[in-house]
Amino acid sequence: MDLVYNLLVALHLLGMAAVVGGWIAVRSGRTVIAPIVWGARAQLVTGLALVGIASAIKDDDHTVNNTKIAVKLVIALVVLAAAEIGAARGRKGKDTGNLLDVAGGAAVVNVLVAAIW
Repeated sequence: MDLVYNLLVALHLLGMAAVVGGWIAVRSGRTVIAPIVWGARAQLVTGLALVGIASAIKDDDHTVNNTKIAVKLVIALVVLAAAEIGAARGRKGKDTGNLLDVAGGAAVVNVLVAAIW
């Protein structure tokens, strides 16, 4: 089970890299690109899987702070919503407004919550 957990952690980090890296790469273009959307999706799915596994294992290495997880889930949903809406607007040729910055900034906030809390 540790192998699966560690693979999910790696995928979770790659998702974060896609969102934050994509945000930094295209920030001047103001367009939400596919890696940002797929990274946000990966973050949500792998995050939920990690919480499920950590809740099931019940040892000192896999304790779950449900309040922190709830905060991170809400932020992850903001990231995903901003990325999906921004990408959809971009495909239609509409202005994406600040959705790119909302997705990228919220992803950074989520990293800070994970690391500092």
